[in-house]
Formats: sequence, structure tokens, C-alpha cells
Amino acid sequence: MKTGNPNNPLIIQSDSTLLLDVHNSNFAAARNAIAPFAELEKSPEHIHTYRVSPLSLWNAASAGLDADLIIKLLEKWSRFEIPENIIFNIRDIISRFGKLVLSETDKKNKLLLTVTDNIILAELSSIEKLRKYLVPVRSGFSINLVDRGSVKLELIKLGYPVKDEAPLIDGDPLAVDMRETTQSGFGLIIRDYQIESAETFCGDGNAGSGFGVIVLPCGAGKTIVGMKVMEILKTNTLILTTNVAAVHQWIEELIDKTHIPKEDIGEYTGDRKIIKPVTVATYQILTWRPDSESDFPHFSIFRKKNWGLIIYDEVHLLPAPVFRVTAEIQSMRRLGLTATLVREDGRQEDVFSLVGPKLYDVPWKELEAKGWIAEANCYELRMDLPDSLKIEYAVADKRKKFRVASENPQKIAIVKQLIKNHREDSILVIGQYIDQLKSIAKALSAPLITGKTPNPERERIYNAFRKGDEKVIVVSKVANFAIDLPDASVAIQVSGTFGSRQEEAQRLGRILRPKKRNSYFYSLVSRHTTEEEFALNRQKFLTEQGYKYHIEMWD
Repeated sequence: MKTGNPNNPLIIQSDSTLLLDVHNSNFAAARNAIAPFAELEKSPEHIHTYRVSPLSLWNAASAGLDADLIIKLLEKWSRFEIPENIIFNIRDIISRFGKLVLSETDKKNKLLLTVTDNIILAELSSIEKLRKYLVPVRSGFSINLVDRGSVKLELIKLGYPVKDEAPLIDGDPLAVDMRETTQSGFGLIIRDYQIESAETFCGDGNAGSGFGVIVLPCGAGKTIVGMKVMEILKTNTLILTTNVAAVHQWIEELIDKTHIPKEDIGEYTGDRKIIKPVTVATYQILTWRPDSESDFPHFSIFRKKNWGLIIYDEVHLLPAPVFRVTAEIQSMRRLGLTATLVREDGRQEDVFSLVGPKLYDVPWKELEAKGWIAEANCYELRMDLPDSLKIEYAVADKRKKFRVASENPQKIAIVKQLIKNHREDSILVIGQYIDQLKSIAKALSAPLITGKTPNPERERIYNAFRKGDEKVIVVSKVANFAIDLPDASVAIQVSGTFGSRQEEAQRLGRILRPKKRNSYFYSLVSRHTTEEEFALNRQKFLTEQGYKYHIEMWD
């Protein structure tokens, strides 16, 4: 056992937390080494805290990392000797991946769950909740095909991930070929990491491949990855995404960058319900039902065609009810696309079990270094609450405190000054509260886009922004996932959704598409309020990606 090196940046603690010294010269190298198997929990100025969890280790195992390599990396960067229980736990948790294997049988609609450890076999046999799914057979259990997802989800909650090697259906064939020149007249260059991630997902086509999550930054071309997977698999595809604007953007991208005929692409939303060999639908329509006691009528879309692939756009936002459709989706190839696997509801295990493990992840800073996304400068600007609001803030409950701090009227003057400092830039002012945004839009004489802005008006404003006729637009939460939002080089966040890390990632992503100038992300935070606390949580994700917030007081 190595005793560590006092000059190293990493301190490994017996409670599975890793403390990383930001000021150490090897900080970045150590952070990159542990990122594939550890989750960032806290990222204040001097010491960042990571945690090695079962899920982080199983994601690492599914990506090909073994216990020996993980321990070797920890030894390389550790300041002190690694606690013995940490080494034991890593080996034990990693070893569970592969002890439960799901495979096909010669019986129709039946699968075999092989359990290679007799102690685990006995434990699972004794759990009342599993008896309705598991029928004991030699070396394991027989399960019904329709229970495939439910069994995997229950088992991972017990600490036993299932290695799913049961075959997936091919679906009806469909000719899908990427264009060399887009329909809009530009040469289509598919980047190396886009090809690599698509090929990693598809694998060799054998059991155990064809399901999982690709994690790429906003602006890195996740839709291209989805289309490349479609080209490799050449099968009927159902694409699920966040809203109607995203549906339309997917359809436009498919028409622009593939040879799929327009008449073979359908839209399934609240407005139109047309099912074609390639169909793009919203999560909202899938999870609609007349009342809380009714079934979800639109789940039938999973059975309307012989789909060979489902693409989950922004998979970290996948609504919980969709997890119930386990019978329909488990036999299909499942591709999750996201910039962050963080789920604010804590249901990362559901994504692992029912969509698949993380298969491919490229750090944002790595793509920035190669010029694929813009260099970003992140600033948190703090200002005091005005005296007139301090008593109102002091007596408010926690939710009201956050709103008072978020709507600090001092922010309007700061926004004006920042816009003056960036005269040549295209600027997005993004916020949470509509009344605040209306005040800012009025003060700036800038157009405002909210969820209630009609699509034709929204498109008119976007086009003016693209052309440079409008240099500033004010946008609500629709900016987080509106993939038709034009490129900008400056984003000013005046208020956010409590501590949402996924929101912070999406908002920064609005300015990261490659351009000749650097990008700037400003987050305005009221000093000595709950807004500071939530801002720290939002910053976790960006810190994990290698970005550093510069914190400045605004007098």
C-alpha cells in the first residue's frame, strides 16, 4: 500500500468523500482522474468535496473501469494513505456489477436472471417485494419479459445493478443517411467525439449494447449524435424531447442534415398527432391524463410502431411517469442525451436502470480547448439588498426570502452597466420571475420572451436577434431548453430556480457555441441572503466541468 505524497491534492476520507485542494498545482489533473467515478458535492473556494457512491462506481464499471484502475488513480493523487474500508468498498461495489445478468431463454416472453453468488441468491429469494417478479430456477430466476424494467429498478435500489444482456428488437428498417452538405447549403462535418460517442452507444450490435446515456455540453451537437446513431442503426425511431419548440427544431435538423424524406417524419404533440417512421414527441403529451386516477392515454405511442430506437433528449428531465412504461421501452434500443446527469429529484438510479448507464462523457473544458465550444468566463456579482427590503426579507419564510432576494431592484442598474460594457455582444438576460423580467425589459427597451409568447412572435424576435437588429433580449425559463434560441456571447442571469444545477448548465450552454469572441456568464446574487446559498449549489456542476466563478462585490 502506498502511503501517499504530501504534495498531492487529494485527501481520501473513510466516509467515501474525497477532498480536492483547489490551490494545488495538480488540481486539474486529479479532478479529471476522479471525475469518471466520483460525484461533486460541494465546491467552495478552497476545497472541493466529491463522493464515491455505488451509482458513480457502477457507471464507471459500465464504461470499462475496474476496481484496480480506480484504486490506482486514487493512490496516484492521494496525499495520505487510502483508508482500508475505502479500498474494500470500491472492490465490493464494483464486483456487484455483473453478478446479476439478464439474458434470453428459449421460452417465449421469459428472461433468465442469473445470479452468480449464492448469498445474493438467498437474499433475493427472501425479499417479499420481489416474489411477484422472480420465479426460482437453477442458478437464478425466471422473470416475465414485461417485468424487465421493474425488476432492474427494484434490484438497483437494493444495491444490485443488473447487467442486461437480453437482446433488443431491431425494429422496422428505415434508410437513414447523413448529408455531406446540409439542405441549407453548408458542409456537414461530424466531429470526432460525435462519431465516437455514437459508435460507443451502438457497440457491436450484440447483447449488452444499444442502451445508455451520452453526456455532452450544450452546444456540442447532441442532435448530431442522435442522428449519427440513427444512421448506424437504420431503424424506425421515436424521439422524445422537452417542448414543442424542441420538437420543431429536431424535425428541422433531421430534414436539414439527413436524407430522410419529410413525409417520413411525424410530430406528436398537443397540436398534431401524426406517427411516422421517425416521430418526434414531447414528454408533456406522454404524461398527460384526464385526471390523477386515469391511465396515460398517449403511452400507446410506444406500441403504435415497431420502433427500433428511442432517443430521450435532455434525459435528466425525463418525467417520472415515463418510467412506468417499462414493458414497452425495455426491449428497444434507448439513447439518452444530456449535458448533465444531475436530476433534482434524485432519481438518477431510475435513468441508470431504465435508460442505461453513462456510456460517454467529454468534459466541457476539453471541448473548449479544441475549439468546439467557446471559452467561457463565469462571474458571480453580489450586491446588497436595499434598506427598504431588509425588514420584508427578515420576516419572510424561506421561499419568499428567495424571491425577495432574486427580485432585488439593484439588479436592474447592474444589468444596464453590463450591457454598456458589452456593446458589441449579443446578450441574453435570463430570469425566473416574470414581473422582474417585465421591469428589466421595460428599463432596457428590449423584447421579452416568456412561455406565453406566441410562436410567431417568438420567431420574429429570434430572427431580429440573429440578424443583429436586436442586441439584447430578455427571456424567462423557456431559455433553459429552447434549442431554437439563437447564439449569444453574453448571458446575464438575474434569478434562478433555487439551487438547480441542471438549469445553470443549460443557461451557460446558451453562450458556448463556438464563435470568434469569448463568452461571458454573469450571475447576479443578493449578498447575505438565501440566494447566495442556492447559488453555491447551482455552481457545483460548472465547477465539476473545470469552470471557475469569479466572485465580485458590486457597490
